[in-house]
Amino acid sequence: MVIRKAAVAGTFYPRYKPDLINILKESFINDEYGPGEEPKTLDQEKRTIVGGVSPHAGYVYSGCCAAFTFLNLFKERIPDTVIVLGTDHIGYGKVALMDEGEWETPLGNISIDGELSKKILENSDIIKNDESAFMGHPFGREHNIEVQLPFIKYCSQEKNVKFIPIKIAIKDFNTLSELSSDIAKAINLYDKEVVIVASSDMTHKEVYDTKQLEKFKERDQQVIDAFVNLNPEKTLETASRTTVCGAQTITSLMMICKNLNASKGKLLQYYTSSERTGNISGYCVGYFSGVLMK
Repeated sequence: MVIRKAAVAGTFYPRYKPDLINILKESFINDEYGPGEEPKTLDQEKRTIVGGVSPHAGYVYSGCCAAFTFLNLFKERIPDTVIVLGTDHIGYGKVALMDEGEWETPLGNISIDGELSKKILENSDIIKNDESAFMGHPFGREHNIEVQLPFIKYCSQEKNVKFIPIKIAIKDFNTLSELSSDIAKAINLYDKEVVIVASSDMTHKEVYDTKQLEKFKERDQQVIDAFVNLNPEKTLETASRTTVCGAQTITSLMMICKNLNASKGKLLQYYTSSERTGNISGYCVGYFSGVLMK
């Protein structure tokens, strides 16, 4: 059994289980930046929310925003599998998934859905099985998929929810369209319930006053508007003109979900690190939570 060790526990989120549970709970019950409620499931017969965008910064900054995404993805029903679309900060340059094994978290290991992974690989000439994209130096310490996993574990309650990590390190629209179709086809051939998460922060830029912050937020709003209007081509084009780090993950999410009959997008939360810390004096990052629904 291949186990991918937690690489950023103790930095992006707490290393120890009690501390991690505390910050996750605080992220959900925060009624200013978070949703103001703990995750729960209604155990509905049918699902309407099929995917969402979640940020991947340190939990003290973006945890409240991410809580909105997972609260909504798990509210209708607890899924069997979560596909996490990861971006690339390190220069991997390809598209890969990891088809078996477990990833370590302080809340317990989370298993990869090997059955669905194989279906995706069988249906795609673009996506390759490459363990090195997620483990080892230099690519394995990439944090943006890992930080989603404690949220999945926290919201899963007693259910053994699995996941699939997919790293997308290309931005060609036609290629993204093809791989999104491949993933959606595999999901449609699968008899279990699957949701998709795109890992992405928004604009990264230094701001020093409220006027600069407003311009900063206007850039992100253009990307969010394209998302809500379910326009993947405009989303990619708009996000690629900014420092949004997951333009390709958000775009792929949208196209996968459209293939799964999503018909509309919804903004759940948006704020910046400057607003979260109450300090407009330098480096600032935007955080966005949104979902796609049938």
